[in-house]
Amino acid sequence: MIYYDIVGKKRVKKKQLKNYKKRKSILGKNTTLIILLVLLLGVIFLVSYFLSNKKGDKLVCANSISCIDNLSGGYEYTKTYGTYMGEVVKSPDEIVQNIDNNQVLGENTNEKRIEIDLSVQRLRAFEGDRLVYEFPVSTGKWYKTPTGIFNIWVKLRYTRMTGGTKDWGTYYDLPNVPYTMFFYNNEIPKYVGYGIHGAYWHNNFGHPMSHGCVNMKTEDVEKIYYWADPPTTGWTNYGNGTQVVIFGKTPSA
Repeated sequence: MIYYDIVGKKRVKKKQLKNYKKRKSILGKNTTLIILLVLLLGVIFLVSYFLSNKKGDKLVCANSISCIDNLSGGYEYTKTYGTYMGEVVKSPDEIVQNIDNNQVLGENTNEKRIEIDLSVQRLRAFEGDRLVYEFPVSTGKWYKTPTGIFNIWVKLRYTRMTGGTKDWGTYYDLPNVPYTMFFYNNEIPKYVGYGIHGAYWHNNFGHPMSHGCVNMKTEDVEKIYYWADPPTTGWTNYGNGTQVVIFGKTPSA
């Protein structure tokens, strides 16, 4: 004798019904497991993203993990050796000078601006329409240098910069980075740490070499440092400084 059950509007054999329910149960369990696995992977991704991109409740600095931890602008006499991508490098000796009287003023400080063309790796400084300085630079190779209109918010005579990734071979820990000018805008906050500064650890200016900042020869950036606002009156100088305009596309390394 064959027994039937009603499933929906169809008559189904008892044995077929049992197999149907079994398959449905297995499919339901697998679907649940897949959903849980996707959710778990999503949570892991989000946690990893925020841990790798946050420092407390702030983004890690672009070119200096410690860029806002120490704004003294002073020279580190006890730590003059650093590391750059696996090599030991020595920072230059302190440049002795009268920092209170070295500000180089332009004809009109209100019309100063710095333009950085990523496509040709050049920095140009203007007073109105008059070109005052032009120098080669090295912008982001491992991390992009942002484009847009910014303003310098602090100038540091020296600072320590650390960052990169040891697993990728890009780690660096560099004391006494000279003539640093951090810039920002509404999209790139101050604490992210993009800046223009001297670089003593390479001599490949005119080609991308940085982790996001704008590298310059020490003798070149010194001129920009004392020319740009805010005026230089000590080791650290705050203020609504010179406009920095960054545009173009960084060439492939």
